[in-house]
Order: sequence, then C-alpha cells, then structure tokens
Amino acid sequence: MLSIGAFAQIGQVTHRMLRHWDTAGLLVPAHVDEFSGYRSYDPSQLERLHRIVALRQLGFGLDDVALILDQGVDADRIAGLLHARRAEVEREHRIAAARLVDVERRLHLIERETRMREIETIQKPLPAVRLAARRTIAPSSAAIADIVGPAFHEVAAVIGDVGGALETPIAQYTAVEDGLEIVAGYVYSGAAREGMDLVDLAAVDQAVCGIHLGPMDGIAESWQSIHSQILARGFVPAGPCRELYVRAESDDQSDWVTELQQPVATA
Repeated sequence: MLSIGAFAQIGQVTHRMLRHWDTAGLLVPAHVDEFSGYRSYDPSQLERLHRIVALRQLGFGLDDVALILDQGVDADRIAGLLHARRAEVEREHRIAAARLVDVERRLHLIERETRMREIETIQKPLPAVRLAARRTIAPSSAAIADIVGPAFHEVAAVIGDVGGALETPIAQYTAVEDGLEIVAGYVYSGAAREGMDLVDLAAVDQAVCGIHLGPMDGIAESWQSIHSQILARGFVPAGPCRELYVRAESDDQSDWVTELQQPVATA
C-alpha cells in the first residue's frame, strides 16, 4: 500500500486533489483507517490516476471523467486525445506568441511616435507587372516573414533556371476578411509552370514610396512613417501595398534595401 504522500508524489498531483477526487467518488483510496482517517492507495490505482489527470488536461469535467472511465477508455484512445490536445496547445502557443510580438511592436511604435524617424518619400506611378508568385492567405496571428520567405524560395525553385528571372522580387499585401492576402514572387515574362501562379499587378497612377534600410524586423516603423506622411499630405491608401526588394542578399539582412510602395488617392 502507498501512503497518500507517496501516491501523490508518484502521480505528480497534490494531496488536495486526491481528497477532492475521493469526495467526488472518482478515485477512492484502497483503504481508509477508521480511527485516523488516513488514506492509503494500492499501486494498481496509479493507472486510473494517470487517466484522470490526462482527461482533466483535455478539459473534461469530473462528471465526464467518471463517465468515460466507467465506460472504459483504453490507453491508445487517451493517447490519441492527448496528441490532439498537444497540437491544439502548440497552436495556441504560436498564436499567443505572435500576438505578443505584435503587441510589443505596436507598443514600441506608440512609444516612438513622437520621435519617429521620417523616411524620405516620393510620389510616382507604379507600372503593371506580371509575377511568377505564390498566393497565400495569412491569418492575422501569423508571422509574415515565415510566409513570405518560403514563398520566394518555392517560386525560385520553379523558375530559377530562367536567366534573370530572380532579379526583381516583389510582395503585395492585401487586407482581406480572414487576414492578409500575400502575393510573393518575381517579375516574370515566361510561360506558366507547375508550382507557381501567374499574378498580374495592375498599374497604379499614384503611389507614395520610400526606402527601408536593413532588417525586416524594423519595417513596420518605416511603413508607419510612410502612412503618417500620406495622411499629412491629404491622401489615403488606395489599394494593396507592395514591397520591392531592391537588395536582399545577406542572411542578417543588415544591407537589405526595400522600396515600400503604397498606392494613394486624394482624401
């Protein structure tokens, strides 16, 4: 027999939890001393303990746990449920981490708003271009860099054998109901190939454009500067924004040069 302390230690639960489950009739001690009330457990009860803990971690209430155990649930079924729950927790963690990054970025922008470096901008038309690209809908919680980079690599793998096909990388971003539509690819005049889409970006009469220098983790501030200037000039954004990657060679992105292009219209 195991004392309640030993049983709790082996099962990695608290004494309080064991007493609660005893009261609920979910895990009754093998023996209770009639004079001292001291609880003892049989080692064979560890299997039921582990199943209770697993089902509780899956979100089941005590009544549901009792019903499931009474009906009989084998270890494989519980393992399958735990694998599914683990995937769900991992997804929730990724979403929470992405939200935290976004909150920190926005907080940083607010703190720097009054002393934000103003980027030099120009107004110019944008030509119509055809891209060999990948089109993706990214949820609002997604890390954009984790989508754009692989998209360029996938397209490059398809058209990289064409001379000059990788000289002009462009990404276009369009806000949609489910998140952000991302089109990432290269200006391309060849025939369609399996593994990429041909996407036509329409000509734009007027856009406000500026240059972002350095890593992508600071590009949000550059976009903030451009949008501040757009509003100050009496314009409003009019259509999807684009990023033209003029130079994107080094792994640390220290020498990257990105032209930010925002179509505008008079407010």
